[in-house]
Amino acid sequence: MNPIKSVHRNLVSLSLPRSVPALITYTQAVLAALTNNANFTTPVPALSAVAAALAALQSAESQALSRLKGAVVARNDKKAALVALLQQLRSYIQTTADADPENSAAIIKSSGLPVKKVPVHKPRVFTVKPGAVSGSVELVTATAARRASYLWGYSIDGGKTWIEVGPTLQAKTTVSGLPVGTSVQFRYRGVTKTGGTDWSQPISFLVR
Repeated sequence: MNPIKSVHRNLVSLSLPRSVPALITYTQAVLAALTNNANFTTPVPALSAVAAALAALQSAESQALSRLKGAVVARNDKKAALVALLQQLRSYIQTTADADPENSAAIIKSSGLPVKKVPVHKPRVFTVKPGAVSGSVELVTATAARRASYLWGYSIDGGKTWIEVGPTLQAKTTVSGLPVGTSVQFRYRGVTKTGGTDWSQPISFLVR
């Protein structure tokens, strides 16, 4: 039996410039990338509609620069119309990319639009840090579930006996009153509505 392969969903980033000249240049680049692009055979909206909206904005921008009465308002209307079309185009590009998940990043990039950067968060692991005062430590671990509680324990005799601390509703706690200069072991277990996890592997920490 072959394992199921998980494919990350790549998202289209529109990132529209605020200034009209920059938006015009941006749209020109997208139109150039999409024209005769084999990945996008039937763009929605049609590229001709986007090109027409772009031309209308360019004309309105020229009139706005001449300071004609009402020209700025008209220019802003044309800008809003173009932005609306670009947003529709992004949806079309996203749908096309979703149809081919393994090649979605390349498909999106070929459209002239970038792939949205997804921040990578390092998974939180069980850690022990010095506390704010001497003889205390801070214990932090990964969240067990949206709704969970946490039990904590420590041992000062190498794990022969354990003293429980807790519970807490957050995946962290502070333990104080520990013997300074002693290597203490710490562990935790998460408790959710479906049950509890086993105690974690203990971590040794020299209390300061």
